[in-house]
Amino acid sequence: MRIADRTDDEIRTLVRTAREAGIDFVDHADIYGRTLHECERRFAEAMRLTPAERDALTIQTKVGIVPEGPYFDYSYEHIVGSVEGSLRALDTDRIDILLLHRPDALVEPEEVARAFDELEAAGKVRAFGVSNHTPRQIDLLRRYVRQPIVVNQLQLSITHAPIIAQGVASNMLGEPQSATLDGGGVLDHARLHDITVQAWSPFQAGFFNGVFLGSPEYPELNAVIDRLAGKYGVPPVAVATAWITRHPARMQVVLGTTTPERVTGAARGSDLPLTRPEWYELFRAAGHRVP
Repeated sequence: MRIADRTDDEIRTLVRTAREAGIDFVDHADIYGRTLHECERRFAEAMRLTPAERDALTIQTKVGIVPEGPYFDYSYEHIVGSVEGSLRALDTDRIDILLLHRPDALVEPEEVARAFDELEAAGKVRAFGVSNHTPRQIDLLRRYVRQPIVVNQLQLSITHAPIIAQGVASNMLGEPQSATLDGGGVLDHARLHDITVQAWSPFQAGFFNGVFLGSPEYPELNAVIDRLAGKYGVPPVAVATAWITRHPARMQVVLGTTTPERVTGAARGSDLPLTRPEWYELFRAAGHRVP
């Protein structure tokens, strides 16, 4: 989402670094950039993928946010029209995974189902998912949509972890952490229905208000991160990644960085074997309560 101002060389270096680190998954959205489809277009212009290179990547994009409102639109016409725009911008003949970006209060699931059926039948989209959806919103879609919902992309970091922390503190009277704000058990729902959770903003302290790594606002957490980074011989960003990938839900981490060195460092966290005590120590140090 931040490559609009990057040069072709910078974009190629970023993607090459990711590929060398074993990453073969690219996350886009129609609204990323200053204008509609701009980041998708810049990616295609810089990479100019050969057919073999395209086949080696999984390309995901999203639909549904109308920035000039702002509002959300999951009408048949908007979904299909946005996908056509993404295909042109990405210079590809198919989207590997299409996500509904944020819940549309006016969603008519029959319209979503019609769009998904048409896009799948035409070979333009291979798989479908959602982003920032509650379990009940997903269940409503699943009643009408034939295709499996394979992804739910949700904000998650050590410090922004309600989808985990609420469950840990369940049944605690008067404990704010136990308040269910997401429809209840979104992570457990995903595991029950084979939905992969993709963690966006994995290093953000909250909702786009700065990273926690190295932040003076999180001295206890960073002390634990730095100690574990030293123990395992990895950069701190790898520990932050490992806290997510250690979870048995087998979540994917959406890095969101344009710094090649951070991509390399973060990728090292996916193989970091944090112990259960270490995972919970990070959880407590971030301010979450363990009853």
